[in-house]
Amino acid sequence: MVVLKVAEDIEAKIRRLRELGKVSAEPETPPVKPPVASPKKPPRRPRSISSIRERERRKRILIGASILIVVILIISVGAYSYLQSRSANELKNLRAKKVGEVNYYFSHYNFSNKECAQKAIQVRNQVLQKIQSANSVEELNSINVKAYFDKAVQAYQGCVKEQERLAYEKQLNQTKQAKIQAIEMAFQPLLSMPLPDSLRAKVVSAMKTLENQVMSAKTIEEVNSVNPDPYLLSLWRDYYFWKIDNIQGNDVILEKDGNKQLLSKAEAKSLLSTVTDYRVLLQYKVYPVQYVDIALVLPRDRIAGGFLKPGDAVMFFAKNGTNSPYREIVNKGYVELVLLPTNAGQIAASESQSQSSSSTSSTSTTYNENHQSNYNPGDFQYSNGTTVSDIYSNSQSATQSSSASYSYNVNLAEILKAIAAGKIQASDEVKQALQSYGWKVISLEQSSDMLVLPPNTKFLVIVKVPSIFVPDILQNQQYLYVAKVST
Repeated sequence: MVVLKVAEDIEAKIRRLRELGKVSAEPETPPVKPPVASPKKPPRRPRSISSIRERERRKRILIGASILIVVILIISVGAYSYLQSRSANELKNLRAKKVGEVNYYFSHYNFSNKECAQKAIQVRNQVLQKIQSANSVEELNSINVKAYFDKAVQAYQGCVKEQERLAYEKQLNQTKQAKIQAIEMAFQPLLSMPLPDSLRAKVVSAMKTLENQVMSAKTIEEVNSVNPDPYLLSLWRDYYFWKIDNIQGNDVILEKDGNKQLLSKAEAKSLLSTVTDYRVLLQYKVYPVQYVDIALVLPRDRIAGGFLKPGDAVMFFAKNGTNSPYREIVNKGYVELVLLPTNAGQIAASESQSQSSSSTSSTSTTYNENHQSNYNPGDFQYSNGTTVSDIYSNSQSATQSSSASYSYNVNLAEILKAIAAGKIQASDEVKQALQSYGWKVISLEQSSDMLVLPPNTKFLVIVKVPSIFVPDILQNQQYLYVAKVST
């Protein structure tokens, strides 16, 4: 501002000098008359000394004024050049300061996203271009570098958010597609089953409901929160119940991890209702029940002591090794028949009788005689005595005894063979006598609390079991135990 004021003062002085030069020169200038044409030039008059002096004076004034004007112009040009140079330096310094301010702001912010950093670079170039094109200090001072930086950061962050939004939207769509594929894969095993129309429609409706939930989700968390497991558990349970209801009879077989169970339909449904994960539910298999009779020859200590009767409910256990635990292989079966072994029909009996008598008579006579003398001379005691005894006895005895015995041995197996061949007379009476002989023997053991047949006696047991258990029974027959179900 001071430089501009000095320049204005110099320009004002120059104008005043010019006006002063015009005022002093105008009176000396004679009026110019229009030329008059004459046939002949008038003679030239000699100039006077005063006019010469006046002319010289005006000349000196003009020269002085010219010199003064030149000096003033030189001073003005120098001052103007100085002012211009000073203003240019100030403008240059301020421009460098503004550029440094731009570099400071933009270098202290992490524009890590290369694509979005171009947005910030464009704003930076704009402010640098505006700084370079500014022609005055006022124009440079009016440039708000911080505002341009904020604008650049806003543009960068907006670009980053837009990229994040697009990336999130892409990831969300990918998550939705993956979730829908997972739902369809989870429902595919159920849809591949021979479902009734009503249940199939229910399965398809549940799958579509889950897919609509996935497509309407706004976030990845909402997509991941869509869980088909509760739907699948309920639908698979409905399928198992439908399958159980369509099996003939009142019983079904459930198998899981190789373990089979014979259950009523109500028990099977109750067991499956306790399962809380459809993956565990899929480990169960349902089979219809088909009973078969199977014959087993086992020692009596492995068939409940042999105290089995037709119609008894039994369970089967097996032990595959010396140190291995017992395990249940059949949870329910029925006894059809129990046959005693041949050696149980071998009857051996013996009877004996004896009689004895004896008589004894005796007489005896006894004679006793005693003599004794005692002397006490002073402190000394002396005794003397004699004893005489005579015994006379007479005895007589007689003994008589008599005895009789007989034994017999009967092989019932041979008797049965003879009856079958018609070689025994009165076979009907014999058959009547042998009626339920085996059960009478067992009943006699129970009533007398005495073991008649040894524990290793083998029985032939015919049991009624579902056919699916037969391979397990036969494979474990050597270690098989039959337990009677108590009611």
